Amino acid sequence: MNIASRPTAATPPPNALITEAVELIEEAGPLDDAAAMREAMVQRTDLPGRIALRAQLLGQRLGLPPELARARQWAPWIGLGLVLAIVLAGLGLAGSVVGGAERRINIMAALISLLGLHLLTLLAWLLGLLLPLRAPRMSFGWLWMTLTARVAGGRQGQAPVLVRAATRLLARARLLPWALGLVSHGIWTLSFVVVLGALLFALAFHRYTLNWETTILDPQFFLQAVQWLGRLPAVFGFATPDASVVLAPGGMADAARQRSWALWLTGCIVVYGLLPRALLLLLSAAMWQWRKRGLQPALDAPYHRRLAARFESLAPAAIVDADPGAARASVPLRPMDTLDALIVAGFELPPDLAWPPADLPAEARVLRTDGSAEARRTLLDTAAQLRPRTLLLACRAAASPDRGTERLLRELLAHCGECRLWLLADDGTVASSEGGAQRWRDWLRDTGLERIAAHERLSDALAGW
Repeated sequence: MNIASRPTAATPPPNALITEAVELIEEAGPLDDAAAMREAMVQRTDLPGRIALRAQLLGQRLGLPPELARARQWAPWIGLGLVLAIVLAGLGLAGSVVGGAERRINIMAALISLLGLHLLTLLAWLLGLLLPLRAPRMSFGWLWMTLTARVAGGRQGQAPVLVRAATRLLARARLLPWALGLVSHGIWTLSFVVVLGALLFALAFHRYTLNWETTILDPQFFLQAVQWLGRLPAVFGFATPDASVVLAPGGMADAARQRSWALWLTGCIVVYGLLPRALLLLLSAAMWQWRKRGLQPALDAPYHRRLAARFESLAPAAIVDADPGAARASVPLRPMDTLDALIVAGFELPPDLAWPPADLPAEARVLRTDGSAEARRTLLDTAAQLRPRTLLLACRAAASPDRGTERLLRELLAHCGECRLWLLADDGTVASSEGGAQRWRDWLRDTGLERIAAHERLSDALAGW
């Protein structure tokens, strides 16, 4: 496969990314989506599929998929460019490693040059991992993502929106530091492989003089630094040379000692540079595989709930799961068998809808049922205990009544004097007849529950109480 067409592992799924980007764009104002809504309604039967198709159609109009495709083509090349920049910077700062008239290498200066930026960016990534609310922007992963989006989109593209969408998707899936780390650690791992290859080649085929020079530092500092830095490489077989010989005249001129210092320098780069980056690369890849299924739009967010209500309003006015059998008569309690009580129950209302409403009578017994068997049983038990004169059931006007709703109403009728329906819009406002209220009335008539009155306004539903 051509490297320019190979998708990168840290890119969220295209459908989810475009869906998230369209949501961000619509935060500034809704788009004209009438045609997209109708096409998604016809071609998809499930809500996630309809939302994704709508976003794809709107994204095509905004130019998002072509820009995303260009970003996936440019991503590997920009990553290789960052690798090259790191390699050249490291070798350039190391100076004598890649050449020079004197071919002298200051060991500590070369070590700091090759590992300094690596340690700073690694610390920034660790801070981003410990503080997930703040994006780790001081990392090559963030730089790679930003440059890729900018190059693919140009000045007039949707690059900022795509970057924000990818960031939000990754953060929601708790993958942001790991995804950026997957890119950053990969760049650093490849960079250290190249640096080590160039370093070993130079040391193998050219004669270099490794020394340590300072103007203001105490030589004792060099001795302690060599011993301290050499402990971990020694575990992997890299011997620590006797640093005290550097204080003696000509102490580093011996060829054997030069070889030991070269291996010590190589071991420090391997253990403190290549090894941690390679291990973190594997860990980031494992975390990506584990959590990548969470890269999906938040369908429970208000934005997607509003889309769900709009899709539902486009559905044909048909009653789902109607009872094929003949309607059974349901007889309410006689007035003499009821108590002067009122039950107001919310039935399968949206989670973000405030309940109960503020203008209910103070003596009303208020309940809320999510439609589960346990919640229905609680409602029926309360009605059987109180035997209320009036029971008011609040429902979503846009919902489609089914056999379970019919069964619940028939069971409630046996425990109250009168049962009424209060039909609400999804945002708690007064529902319109076109929004589903008339559909409920037709369903009540067709199922033999015409004794149950349906109202859009609370004042009408409580009339006579």
